[in-house]
Amino acid sequence: MNFKIRVPTIRCVNADGSMLGVMQTRDAQRLADQQGLDLVEISPNADPPVCRIMDYGKFRYTEEQKKKQARKQAMTHNRVVKEMKFHSNVEQHDYETKVTHIKDFLQKGHKVKLSLQFRGRENAHRELGFQVIHRVIKDCEDVAVVEMDPKMVGRNIFAILGVRSQKVQPKKLDGAPALG
Repeated sequence: MNFKIRVPTIRCVNADGSMLGVMQTRDAQRLADQQGLDLVEISPNADPPVCRIMDYGKFRYTEEQKKKQARKQAMTHNRVVKEMKFHSNVEQHDYETKVTHIKDFLQKGHKVKLSLQFRGRENAHRELGFQVIHRVIKDCEDVAVVEMDPKMVGRNIFAILGVRSQKVQPKKLDGAPALG
């Protein structure tokens, strides 16, 4: 940039994008100074190197804005994994409320991690925990697909539900066999 460019001749591009041609570096620097702009080396490996007359501060600012926007877009594409915790002796109303929340998360496009932790003597009746998790999966099957089957890790059972795709399933017509 500016006086850090050490090559004697460059190919210069004006601020409006028009080609000024091959010229001495100090002449291009003088042109940039007259316009109140900077001389920025764009392609140092070309023969001769390509430099552009531009407002470098504005250029950096717009590049930073583009990066921010790209990060923002990337964040919207990454789905969050929400976690819903259960116990093997969950009451009916609590269960229904949690299932409603799970369906809301799935409709918003998030994945849901189901976890059930055993406390104390509950560990002796692991089948009750698996029944709760399988019941949740069955109640959410209209909006969810199981991405990870329930499995026991230590004193916990984990399962992951993902969003069911919106693809149309082939339907069975009157008397005709189903396709697929």
